[in-house]
Amino acid sequence: MAAREAAQRAATLDELRALLANFEGCALRVTATQLVFADGNPQGRVMFVGEAPGYEEDISGRPFVGRSGKLLDRMMGAIGLDRTSAYIANVVPWRPPGNRTPTPQETAICLPFIRRQIELADPDILVCLGGPAMQTLLGIKEGITRARGRWFPYDTGTRQIKALATFHPAFLLRSPLQKRFAWRDFLALKHALAAGA
Repeated sequence: MAAREAAQRAATLDELRALLANFEGCALRVTATQLVFADGNPQGRVMFVGEAPGYEEDISGRPFVGRSGKLLDRMMGAIGLDRTSAYIANVVPWRPPGNRTPTPQETAICLPFIRRQIELADPDILVCLGGPAMQTLLGIKEGITRARGRWFPYDTGTRQIKALATFHPAFLLRSPLQKRFAWRDFLALKHALAAGA
């Protein structure tokens, strides 16, 4: 409840970042080095959302800067995007200890903040990187392998936009054979952007 009320009070992304920096309702902020709010251009037409920051992200304060971030940069570059034309965030903005998976409670506490962040950024397309981000934001129960590459509606709070689920870059580093499927997803993203989605 407190998270939802706090998130709704934010009128801008800067206010939301300040609210999160002072939010004491999630224990992860105590074990993390710092808040990892976002990177890239909040005016970009595409917003990528992953699950939670890792070690490198926790140190730098920016999402997707480690090995998986470099792969994401290459994937975006292959379809003409970069961090000046896309916005990047995570469902959970603090690194869980030891890079463990965030608990359902931690994710639920952070959910109103990422929903408000998406609403304030107001992208044309939301890309969920990995199953946890997809399941949390889109409410889909099936796994990422079955759901990836499909378009889903996402209500930003002010309008309905298209959302695409694809593999998380960290998964692709562990399972390089899946990159061809992610490439298809990114080509679909490029086509949707060109069509004015």
